[in-house]
Amino acid sequence: MINILLVCSAGMSTSLMVKKMNAIATEKGIDAHIWAVANADAANEIGKADIILLGPQVRFLENKMIEISEGKPVQVINMQAYGTMNGEKVLEQALQLLNKN
Repeated sequence: MINILLVCSAGMSTSLMVKKMNAIATEKGIDAHIWAVANADAANEIGKADIILLGPQVRFLENKMIEISEGKPVQVINMQAYGTMNGEKVLEQALQLLNKN
């Protein structure tokens, strides 16, 4: 199972992205647990994640998340994919990043 944590400012738009990513993962037979949290709760969730993706609106937190990520990959979600709520592209981004590390 792949555990993908999405971090954003309040968790609202990212929750929609989670639904879209989960639908694509199910469709493609990918065993994934994908969830979203507000940046204030991220430190409590990082231990459960294999990869951490940040919403573009919290890209300023990237260095902080890298510091607390326990060596796990951290990346800002592609802005175009996020803006269009393209769950497939964001899932692909996560999988590619995970395979690089």
